[in-house]
Order: sequence, then structure tokens, then C-alpha cells
Amino acid sequence: MRCPFCANLEDRVVDSRESREGDVIRRRRECTRCARRFTSYEKIEVPFFHVVKRDQRREPYDRNKLMRGLQIACRKRPVPQAELDRVADSIEIDMQEGTEREISSQRLGTLVMERLRGLDPVAYVRFASVYRRFEDVDAFVKELHRLK
Repeated sequence: MRCPFCANLEDRVVDSRESREGDVIRRRRECTRCARRFTSYEKIEVPFFHVVKRDQRREPYDRNKLMRGLQIACRKRPVPQAELDRVADSIEIDMQEGTEREISSQRLGTLVMERLRGLDPVAYVRFASVYRRFEDVDAFVKELHRLK
């Protein structure tokens, strides 16, 4: 690991700790040249996915973008952040279990809606209204009736 202070490539690990979830390891390191300490994080690398948009553009999958969508749908709702993390984890597991390295934005939106429906009905309707591009009140009311 390159020292961020002097660019030396040799260091020693002073301390290692797992995160609470067990998916990240935090390591405190000390440079053998300048003796300054710095922190590194190790995380399992997940396969790289692309999202195929409606206009056939492809963009790299971005968990942060998924989390922003979930947070907006659940804004001012009694849904803990840990639950949103579990939803994102669940969606990523579904993606990894498939053989494809591309997922359509429609399929990704459907996965989100399936999970939000069971999590919080208001968040589900909020997300669906953007995802399904409701054009008028009637389409919105039909979705509410389907929810019941």
C-alpha cells in the first residue's frame, strides 16, 4: 500500500478490525519510511454491472444512485437507514445471482418496487409515480387501487 504522505510502498499493519456488518476490514498502517499512520479499508469486490437505460444507453451500476432513490421515496417515513441498506443488498444479491452483467433500468425499478411494496406503501407509491411516469391522476389512482 502506498503511503499517502511520502509515497513509500512499504508499511506494516498496526491494527485490523472488521466492521459491524463484517463486510469491510479497517486496517491501521504505519509507513516504514516516515512512520506516519494511515487507514485503509478492504472490501469484497462485487462484479461490475451496467444498467441499460430506456434509450439503450449503458451506464455503470451505482449503488449510491440506488440509495438516493430509496431515500427520496422514504423521506419523512418511518423507515430506518439500515432497512434501506438491506433493500439495496437484496437487490444486488439478485443481480449477482443472474448470469448477465447488464440489467435493464425497468428490471431494476421493478426490483425496487417489489421491495418497497412490502416495506412501506407510501414509499412504494412515491417510487412508482416516478418510475412508471404517471401522466395523470387516473393512472395514479389505478395504482393506488392495485396496492389495496
